[in-house]
Amino acid sequence: MRIISLVPNGTEILFAVGAGDLVVGVSHECDWPEEARRRPVLTGSALNPGMSAAEIDRAVAAQVGSGASLYTLDEAKIAALAPDLIVTQQLCPVCAVSTAQVDGAVRPLPRCPDLLSLDPCSLADVLADVRRIGAATGREAAAAALVAALAARLAAVRDRVAGRPRPRVAALEWLDPPFAGGHWVPEMIAAAGGEDALARPGDPSRRLTWDDLHAADPDLLVVMPCGFDEAGARAQIALVDPLPAWRRLRAVREGRVHPVDANGCFSRPGPRLVDGIERLAELFHPIHSIGG
Repeated sequence: MRIISLVPNGTEILFAVGAGDLVVGVSHECDWPEEARRRPVLTGSALNPGMSAAEIDRAVAAQVGSGASLYTLDEAKIAALAPDLIVTQQLCPVCAVSTAQVDGAVRPLPRCPDLLSLDPCSLADVLADVRRIGAATGREAAAAALVAALAARLAAVRDRVAGRPRPRVAALEWLDPPFAGGHWVPEMIAAAGGEDALARPGDPSRRLTWDDLHAADPDLLVVMPCGFDEAGARAQIALVDPLPAWRRLRAVREGRVHPVDANGCFSRPGPRLVDGIERLAELFHPIHSIGG
């Protein structure tokens, strides 16, 4: 079997269930595990590099509004790789190449590959995607073992934070303008012993005003800008730090702002979401404060 994965979470799952040797092509954002970086890259960004967060937001809105894709797709290279299966998504046109774009690329091929679209909105959906990839690649046993291990870690976090006071949390997946994290993020916050002040489980991410944030008055801010690691999140915080609206937030005044690795553990719905939940639990309920 020859597999192309055009979504980072799909790539991570494929390698995690032992199907990495079947992967013959990836997207430019597939950077985990390290071995994935050595596969042919089939996509690129249609946005100009070096833009500010506000400029990126405006460019994304313009591209999506016009119906244009944010990604380029190397159709000739896909044809040369002759895949049996392409892993893609249609949940978010901002996050990765869409299924519709892939459809156009594979339609002229003499043998049309199977398409597997990963579109989770919850943690349960993510675990189900692990099983789906396991079934599609003949790695059912490995997928079942991975799901069991992830579920056990989730249960351990929930047990550790059970009965603790739940801080009200604002998860921000963009800062200029602010966006509330959605889909699985509110569920991650709940599993880690917090209460999402901006969204409910399954809600899509949404644009906010600074007034929205002030009205929510969260105890704690988790900054997880899509496309950035923890160092990138810190840099984005530094850019908004001079804004009076930002500095008036109680969580900012009290020093309760936490940048995290969005790319690794929050934005991509794969196995490392559990790493993200464990990280949130440490932020909300430090071990030293609950007796180990």
